[in-house]
Amino acid sequence: MFEQANRMQTLASAIFTQVDDLRKTEIAAGKDVITLSIGSPDMAPAPHIVEALKKSTNCCFNYGYTLSKGVPDLLDAISQWYRKFDVELDPETEIHSLIGSQDGLAHIALCLVNPGDVVLVPDPGYPIFSAGPLIAGAELYRMPLIAANNYLPDLNTIEESVLKRAKMMILNYPNNPLAATAPRSFLEQVVAFAKHYNILVCYDFAYSDLVFDGYKPDSFLSIPGAKEIGIEFNSLSKTYNMAGCRVGYVVGNAKIISLLGRLKSNFDYGIFYPLQQAAIAALTGSQDCVRETVATYQKRRDIIVDGFNEFGWKVDRPKASMYVWAPVPTKQSSFDFTVSLIQNTGVAVIPGSAFGTCGEGYVRIALVQPEGRLAEAVTRIRKWLKL
Repeated sequence: MFEQANRMQTLASAIFTQVDDLRKTEIAAGKDVITLSIGSPDMAPAPHIVEALKKSTNCCFNYGYTLSKGVPDLLDAISQWYRKFDVELDPETEIHSLIGSQDGLAHIALCLVNPGDVVLVPDPGYPIFSAGPLIAGAELYRMPLIAANNYLPDLNTIEESVLKRAKMMILNYPNNPLAATAPRSFLEQVVAFAKHYNILVCYDFAYSDLVFDGYKPDSFLSIPGAKEIGIEFNSLSKTYNMAGCRVGYVVGNAKIISLLGRLKSNFDYGIFYPLQQAAIAALTGSQDCVRETVATYQKRRDIIVDGFNEFGWKVDRPKASMYVWAPVPTKQSSFDFTVSLIQNTGVAVIPGSAFGTCGEGYVRIALVQPEGRLAEAVTRIRKWLKL
């Protein structure tokens, strides 16, 4: 009786749904499934964050509407926190809170893109990078991210006719799903490129703190001139294990921040006040919890990488994120391998094809289980593959 709008036809989450349905089927059949598919942190926020939330929820006056922009103390906390990346931000004009960074990534194209405009997106890429522009009526130009180019887009290969119509470019490092990183020299190239073609750069920096072996990523905004053509999205979801709290923010170019704020003021209200208080506690309190989270993910990374490499499944050791991007070790497609893997071993991952055409031939493994479960996953896969 009711037909979906045409715009819904462009939103494809079928592979994610299929994998999750398969996972549920295996669990219902009594199989012990090790879920490494969904990138949701399995660790808890630090006690001081939880305590700030509890204290604020006990006040009956904290349950009203909040402004979309965020309370001043939160904006100040974000500004102070960003100084570790050598970035100075004006809390009044260059910061806006978000109901998770995906909120901003989903809506930013509506502020700038008219039907037929081009948005440059990474392939593979997190699905919202494409979904937001598609809803806005954009045409997508998919920038291949391949191992031969260190998973960086080759900007020199984009045709001039495309660049003349391009309004936005979305980048994400440390990267989901690739776990790749970008050198400062590449970010400098992006700034010059975006200025030349008058393209807004939307930089997803959500994994800024999940970094290993002494690696420190550069904020895009730390590049001279980046604020003129760029905004950066960040989130407390992964750094502070607050994914369900939906606390994120966008920083950078004041004009673009204002546009997104105006759009959001017509769509929604702000973050629940107690969650803002928890976020302030996270950003301004002891960062020992972040170091502990990073150490945990690094141990988990090593269990997977060392374990796979020992029996012949060759995977790279990522310097950041909570993922391992692994080439399919059989002659199957990434989806068929994923199906075989869960049916034969009870280990659930996401096929690379879920993130774009260039993801074919790989799977994404999320490090969201305790060390013992990851070691068990390695053992099961080794016995099955017999490499």
